[in-house]
Amino acid sequence: MTITVRFPKFDFSKLPRQWARNRAFVYDRNATSLIPTPIEPWLIRICQDALEKLGPGDEQLKEEVKGFIGQESQHFRQHRLFNKTIQEQGYPGLADIEQRLADDLAHFEKTRSLKFLLAYADGFESMGAVSAQLWFDEFGEFLEGADPDAVSLWGWHLAEEFEHRQVMFDFYKALFCRGFINSIVNGYFYRIYGLWFAMKHLGGFTGEFIRYMISQDRPNMTREEKVQLKADLEEWSSKYKKMLLPKLARNLLPWYNPARKKAPRGVESYLRSFEPGGDMARSSAPRPAAS
Repeated sequence: MTITVRFPKFDFSKLPRQWARNRAFVYDRNATSLIPTPIEPWLIRICQDALEKLGPGDEQLKEEVKGFIGQESQHFRQHRLFNKTIQEQGYPGLADIEQRLADDLAHFEKTRSLKFLLAYADGFESMGAVSAQLWFDEFGEFLEGADPDAVSLWGWHLAEEFEHRQVMFDFYKALFCRGFINSIVNGYFYRIYGLWFAMKHLGGFTGEFIRYMISQDRPNMTREEKVQLKADLEEWSSKYKKMLLPKLARNLLPWYNPARKKAPRGVESYLRSFEPGGDMARSSAPRPAAS
């Protein structure tokens, strides 16, 4: 598997406060964008520390992990710019919640085992592949008329999440799932625990981000806007659950392997637009630092 590090160009300087038609969808994406800025530098450190534990027969996996690190380094940098724009639109308290997430992750890094850290990371990354499928195959009605740079940021990020969907799974397996017993106990039960913990932990922060943004906006809304917000929340919640659950259920199967996931429509050709010569690529891009 070849993992390409891409250097996109986005301009968030004119990003509207409501950059898509459904305000609940905007809140969800804005909240989700706040996750990568603390978690991906943390994830890079975890991977760098664990690389030396791979054996001499894992050279290909080592190269894939390095490519994974390169992609993740670009993800959190681009989301940091997007998040700065969001915070300046009247949400200064987002930074405090984001810092609490960073503190949690630092605590995990100091107090939890490498097995837990990689199972958590694999759980988080397995959701990235699901999110990519949803973005490209299911979210079309929510993206109509949306701000092109916000759409491109998420399209690029999630397309790369799908591209490197197998790396953390293989990394975790290589270190903790060798042998019949480990393949069952760690390869299934502990992997599911990592997925559950990551969803619960990060979902809690995402919900807090959303509630904070709504609390900042509601006092300045007209009655009609409040009615529309309620309708948007109901539409997004109902449709998102129906789209998510069938795809998420596949991650729970004992024979789950992210390599077998069906690629979203057009994802490969879409990624080419962010490569040298593509219309979404920076004209000159330095190679990213490892951390």
